[in-house]
Amino acid sequence: MYFSDDYFIGFVEGEGMFYIGVVPSSETKYGWQVIYFFKVSQNPSGRKVLESLKDRLQCGYIRQNSSSDKNDKSLAFVVRDLSSLLHKIIPFFDKRLFIKRDAFYKFKQVLKLVESGKHLTREGMKNILDISYSMNTRKRKYSKRQMLKSF
Repeated sequence: MYFSDDYFIGFVEGEGMFYIGVVPSSETKYGWQVIYFFKVSQNPSGRKVLESLKDRLQCGYIRQNSSSDKNDKSLAFVVRDLSSLLHKIIPFFDKRLFIKRDAFYKFKQVLKLVESGKHLTREGMKNILDISYSMNTRKRKYSKRQMLKSF
């Protein structure tokens, strides 16, 4: 089954997400880790679309969308590794999104900061927190101030 790049762009506009978060981590020097991923969710009947997108982008994996909600049968195509995000996801979507354009450009900014090692500095982490907190307005478990105390 063939899907055009334009189809994939529209599909991601509706069902995709570019995620940036900062979470506690005992494995990092300052106790916080920047996490990032690209994800597209779909009902099981749309598995072929997810597989075709995975084949087109030549990265990522398909898994159950939710590991905690046993009633959620949806699937997700996920890309987490920095190299694939920078060299496959970013070039594919760059200058092609409309609805998710803002989130995409913020995602791209954070990946560039991580790539250059800026996430390991107080100023870089402050930039990442400012960007990530502007991407999603939901209530946060930790304040930026709490996180930056570690640096």
